[in-house]
Amino acid sequence: RLLEAMIESLDEFYSANLGEEVTRGMRESASRGFYVASYAPYGYRKVKVSDGSRERPKLEIESYQAQIVQRIFREVNEGGGLIEVVKALNREGIISPRGNSWGKTTIHKILTNETYIGTLVWGRSSVRNLPPIRVEEAWPAIVNRDTFKHVQSLLKERAFVTTHPKRVASNYLLSGLAKCGYCGKALVGQDAKGGRFHYYVCGTLLKKGAGSCSALYINSQKFENLVIDKIKEHILTYDNLKELVSMVNEEMDAGASEYQKRLKVVSVEIAGVNQRLERLYDALETGSLQLADLAPRIKRLREHQEQLHMTKLELEILLSDRKVELADTETVKNYVVDLHNMLEESTLVERKSFIKSFVKEVRVTGAEALMTYTIPMPPKQLSQETLAVPPIVHYGGRYWI
Repeated sequence: RLLEAMIESLDEFYSANLGEEVTRGMRESASRGFYVASYAPYGYRKVKVSDGSRERPKLEIESYQAQIVQRIFREVNEGGGLIEVVKALNREGIISPRGNSWGKTTIHKILTNETYIGTLVWGRSSVRNLPPIRVEEAWPAIVNRDTFKHVQSLLKERAFVTTHPKRVASNYLLSGLAKCGYCGKALVGQDAKGGRFHYYVCGTLLKKGAGSCSALYINSQKFENLVIDKIKEHILTYDNLKELVSMVNEEMDAGASEYQKRLKVVSVEIAGVNQRLERLYDALETGSLQLADLAPRIKRLREHQEQLHMTKLELEILLSDRKVELADTETVKNYVVDLHNMLEESTLVERKSFIKSFVKEVRVTGAEALMTYTIPMPPKQLSQETLAVPPIVHYGGRYWI
């Protein structure tokens, strides 16, 4: 009975402290530059390196996949859009990290992952609110830092921008967005005839006078109505939003499903290890086997148990990062209606804030305008602060004013 009580107490103590010990051990290993995650990122493979009497995992470059990663960074760095990269990779039959087709989310995840410049970052989603571990030059880089930095700035330029209504001061809907196609200056709102007429005027023309720029005076109401109509016809459409919702849902679903499957397998393995340990403890209690005979086996099982708990913890963190509400494509029609109503019924300040969140520029040259924009995909409850935009830039057609 004494031996049984000792074993039960030891097992209870070990189980109660296992999670904390696993986390502490993973953080210590990560701080020394070892790769503690279960799966190597695309472009790398895990290898064992000596660490005293133990072997620990590091990353080394996987040549073929690394070339794909370099290509992705190169094409985006040279101005390519994410959707163009996705289409090219899928068209060429190149397998994605999950073994299926590529998507924008996967490309964006690669482009923002500091692993590819040799930097280890671990513990961003710490359940104990511990600061993340960061180690520079932990393994060979696939992408140089200058390229990575430039790509981040490009992604930032293309990303959704939230403009607080209080910061939108002008009474002209497109102020800050409309640009002169001749000289590049902003088109400035200008009243005429005692405020009875309103125009957009090139800043150069307004400042330096006639002959300084070839830009025309643009009737503000006609111009704004044209832009709103084209936004409805070409950007805030059912097909556009349905495609985006479908693609995001598919990627998020696939990722979460894969993690769930892995977590289920790991949980089954943990249960199996626990059962094997229980049988060894039973053998000790009955005296059928001696502690000296069982100690090495118990030690190996404990180490395996600890590794499985590390893997389980990592998968749970990955799943917690993916706890998002996936939109039903049937709600897209409501999205379109809501977004159109936003353009029609909201106040000037609210409409300006909304349009600035996805329209990057309207460049006017003579009698035509070129609109650069991202496609907004709203969540279930619409607001200026929570509208989400995938990181892809589209170029609208030329519209006659």
